[in-house]
Amino acid sequence: MKTHFAASALSLLAASASAQTPAETLPDAVGSVAPALEAYSQDSLFGSVWQSEDLSVRDRSLITFAALMTRHETEDLGDYIALALDAGVTPAEISETITHLAFYSGWGNATAAAEAAAPVYEERGVSAEDLPDVDPELLPLDEESEAARQENVQGTYGEVSQGVVDNTEQLLFLDLWLRPALAPRDRSLVTVAALIAAGQPEQMTFHLNRAMDNGLTQEEAGAVLSHLAFYTGWPRVFSAMPVAKDVFANRSE
Repeated sequence: MKTHFAASALSLLAASASAQTPAETLPDAVGSVAPALEAYSQDSLFGSVWQSEDLSVRDRSLITFAALMTRHETEDLGDYIALALDAGVTPAEISETITHLAFYSGWGNATAAAEAAAPVYEERGVSAEDLPDVDPELLPLDEESEAARQENVQGTYGEVSQGVVDNTEQLLFLDLWLRPALAPRDRSLVTVAALIAAGQPEQMTFHLNRAMDNGLTQEEAGAVLSHLAFYTGWPRVFSAMPVAKDVFANRSE
């Protein structure tokens, strides 16, 4: 299987551009139009939230990218892709996140994100060799868990749309979720971020549990919510809070 994360390639990427910081993603126009917003951004968002150690800058960059992609906020998406790369997210992981979220936020959002990433990749010398294989050797399948998930979905929705049930099984859980270019924890993390950004908390229970099964801690999950409040708005996060509360409570029993 091809190795996408060679140290020499990462060194080349790091040397190709100066490091992007969260504060640099704020357009200059904000200060001239909404100076209070600029102050909140510099003091609270960039000076406090992004600096908090309850979630790594790498993870913050990844969930911010996932949220903005889901919301089709593409105007400054290139800056956030550069930020993610400088925070330690690899070109392969950005590529795989775009592919993954096509299934959760739609093909249009994914193609727009790819268009935003293309000039950043070109500037940094990212080549096809740095990107995920189209047909890689898949990660091992948890057959017991997948059988239970499929039985539940088939029994609940088989008579509604067998096509959706079959594609969910074959394309998502027997293929997409097993692709190795994005770690299971990160795949779950960007899915949860996308669901919050899309205002779909009813889908979060399964995916937040899966994220925590894949290694996301409760403290990190709470930090995801507080971070995304700035990028998706407080109402969407407060809609997700009861779901997270129930997940945490059920897991502690």
